Amino acid sequence: MEEIHELLGIPKIKIYQNDELNSFSVDSMILGSFATIKKSTKRILDLGTGNAPIPLYLTLRTDAKIFGVEIQQELYKLAVKSVKINMKEEQINLICDDLKNISNHFDLHSFDLVVSNPPFFKANEDSHINPNEVKAIARHEIKANLDDFIKCASMMLKNGGFLSIVHRPDRLSDIICTMRKYKIEPKRIRFVYPDEYSESNQVLVEGIYCGKLDGLKILKPLYIHPKIDINKDEIVDIYNGEQKE
Repeated sequence: MEEIHELLGIPKIKIYQNDELNSFSVDSMILGSFATIKKSTKRILDLGTGNAPIPLYLTLRTDAKIFGVEIQQELYKLAVKSVKINMKEEQINLICDDLKNISNHFDLHSFDLVVSNPPFFKANEDSHINPNEVKAIARHEIKANLDDFIKCASMMLKNGGFLSIVHRPDRLSDIICTMRKYKIEPKRIRFVYPDEYSESNQVLVEGIYCGKLDGLKILKPLYIHPKIDINKDEIVDIYNGEQKE
């Protein structure tokens, strides 16, 4: 069923959702907060944009032009509606296509920042794939895998441009190896935890295209539901779209 929701705790941003399709989660918000945006950032690309939560969130942080690519027409249509209801058509541009065709739409090495919340799970004979095709494609590497996403980012990034992604910790070694394969040097890693007593279930990774081979930083943990007052203010600010640079 199609509904209009607030983007987490941000009443000034609305988003179209459909409970029969794939819905955005906190992953998108923490990535939108984590990504490096500078005054010089003019063009941003979101690979696998879904119903556009990351582009919408990023409009709270920047006036840069934001482009989103989504292969699934059902999610793309929701994204278009979400952009329109927020009157962000001048800032956000959406494309419905396979990210492997990215060079048909943009000049190579023309973006300052690429962001992505790609499918987390490999698709193989042991995978428990959702019978709902839209959800399956969003969660499993059916249409594109990690290599495809990072290769695409390397094609689009300017020298010194940033790639920021959110993924699962058990894929971290794959992420680092694949980034380096495509000349993106990892620079920042932040592990995300449900709370202080649980294992990490997400990781934020950022790299620089053609960056120097040193300077990797492991940032302090981010707790989504902290039991004590560790980063409560920070997570509330992320949920409310209040970025503190």
